[in-house]
Amino acid sequence: MTETQLPAVNREWHLVSRPVGWPKPEDFALVEAEVPQPGEGQVLVRNAYVSVDPYMRGRMSAAKSYVAPFELGKVMQGGAVGEVIASNAEGIEVGDHLLHFFGWREYAVVDAKQAVKVDPQAAPLSTYLGVLGMTGLTAYAGLLRTAAFKEGDSVFVSGAAGAVGSQVGQIARLKGASRVIGSAGSDEKVKLLVEEYGFDAAFNYKNGPVGEQLRAAAPDGVDVYFDNVGGDHLEAAIGSLNRDGRIAVCGMISVYNSTEPVPGPKNLARLIQTRGRIQGFLVGDHYDLQAQFVQEVGAWVRSGELKYSETVLEGIENNLEAFFGVLRGDNVGKMIVKL
Repeated sequence: MTETQLPAVNREWHLVSRPVGWPKPEDFALVEAEVPQPGEGQVLVRNAYVSVDPYMRGRMSAAKSYVAPFELGKVMQGGAVGEVIASNAEGIEVGDHLLHFFGWREYAVVDAKQAVKVDPQAAPLSTYLGVLGMTGLTAYAGLLRTAAFKEGDSVFVSGAAGAVGSQVGQIARLKGASRVIGSAGSDEKVKLLVEEYGFDAAFNYKNGPVGEQLRAAAPDGVDVYFDNVGGDHLEAAIGSLNRDGRIAVCGMISVYNSTEPVPGPKNLARLIQTRGRIQGFLVGDHYDLQAQFVQEVGAWVRSGELKYSETVLEGIENNLEAFFGVLRGDNVGKMIVKL
């Protein structure tokens, strides 16, 4: 086994109780533990950046879902990228950089087969958690495959200033959308969408009924709706959907902290008239697009045609605050913690 000088203490976040409604600080604990040692076929990674994402709220519940809940009293998981400081795996050397799924901690033992080598010279390490990582592939697959986007479509994106939404709108524009509309939670974000990301129109959903604002921004209706929010945004999109319109459901952050069942849209019957389609999707079903995604989107990032933003907090002690910030909508682009 090859290694550098190993640290003495590893700090990691544990879930200690299952949140009811909005998560509270006392539902979590920052714990000091021994730095783990890699076994056969494993490596020890010093995490440089860790990701926090809205879907993690679902894993804090015991409810059955598409991925196992976080275990109480144990370290949580999430995307991370970092440097190998000890290797017991063939083909991976100390100093290599890996993308893996053992965030929420400073040091992680990772099975080599569960990690992907990344090149910090080709792109900043943090981008492998966002624009060139899972959130980027989510945008790419959801728009192009699930929503079956085609040139000339009018596209509406909710949560459009977030990591996924901002990329959806830009990919639609680069692929020839006739009009791209976004919603966000502040006037500053609305300005960013139009002036930086090239959206044709955007609105602050806090400034009035979403349905009315969407009709004003898209008087000719929408062909594709990429849903990150659910609730009144989904209902508004159905109300503005054109004939043969498609809705890709990526997330519904507006209901993640609800303690009671949330009623669905009141206008679902309109899908009969429009022959519309609603389909949910998970990025894990679309990893066959990974190579195509990295090639196409990587070229756009390098040329400056596709822009991205990151909201970065520093220190493992701020991991929880970063997660709360995502739920509040504090972030512009991808929320990342730099360790």
